[in-house]
Amino acid sequence: MDSTDKFTNAFKSSPEMEKFLCDRLLDPTQPISERFRALFSLRNLKGPGPRDALIRATKDSSNLLAHEAAFALGQMQDAEAIPALEAVLNDFSLHPIVRHEATEALGAIGLESNIPLLKNSLVSDPAQEVRETCELALERIEKLKASGSDGSSMTERSPFMSVDPAAPASSCSSVDMLREVLLGEEKGMYERYAALFALRNHGGDEAVSAIIDSLGATSALLKHEVAYVLGQLQNKAASAALSDVLRNVNEHPMVRHEAAEALGSIADDQSIGLLKEFAKDPEPIVSQSCEVALSMLEYEQLEKSFEYLFMQAPLMQV
Repeated sequence: MDSTDKFTNAFKSSPEMEKFLCDRLLDPTQPISERFRALFSLRNLKGPGPRDALIRATKDSSNLLAHEAAFALGQMQDAEAIPALEAVLNDFSLHPIVRHEATEALGAIGLESNIPLLKNSLVSDPAQEVRETCELALERIEKLKASGSDGSSMTERSPFMSVDPAAPASSCSSVDMLREVLLGEEKGMYERYAALFALRNHGGDEAVSAIIDSLGATSALLKHEVAYVLGQLQNKAASAALSDVLRNVNEHPMVRHEAAEALGSIADDQSIGLLKEFAKDPEPIVSQSCEVALSMLEYEQLEKSFEYLFMQAPLMQV
């Protein structure tokens, strides 16, 4: 059992709670932050109820929620979700950010049976971010096939408990070498992602600096993953660059959205102020990301306050 399984199994839920979470996720009258909390909880449950609720959420009118639902299905690595994810990928009426996430989820599940669909979309899909995600997913599945591993084995290589779109590059690579690959516009997308995750796992000022510099890449897909990784690292050195991305209204919404969530993870005063400002952004993917990030911060602060009060309370006299 890997650490992801331990975390998943640690979350127990009654049938009543499961139904409540499913209903909350799918209720469009609820605040987006409340629906996200339900989604995060359902991601840690197994079975047809949570899976079906997440599948239904991939068609939600909120593109942010729909893309997060597709991401969750990939992180759960539930093969029963494959037909629904294929339907999302093939539905050109859906926002590219949702279709991209369904594609990444198919790669995360990692079954060879997904290869023909991904190859077809690689050459025919109208959205560049989806085509690039197909490239990533195909390479991931091929590497799993070559190693004789299943889709879940790669999670052991991530210290962040995530099913990553690419395995990190060799640990013997230097930061300078990884930086060169990550910033190399002529390199393949999988190779650049592998360098990104290796730099993330390496940590340190030079590695973080290289990751920040890659926010200047031409690929929106790569930049959105870079912002996601900076959120995982929670390094305040990235605040200024992420703030610039969020402020840039000409940037792809998927990049600005990840920058907003990363700023929520960093959570310094300047980041919080910027999130409050852009919670009114005219692009819903961005404004909702800011709203969710602020809500998560508020929830964490309440938890910390409760823990502090509990620790400070006098021991009960017996």
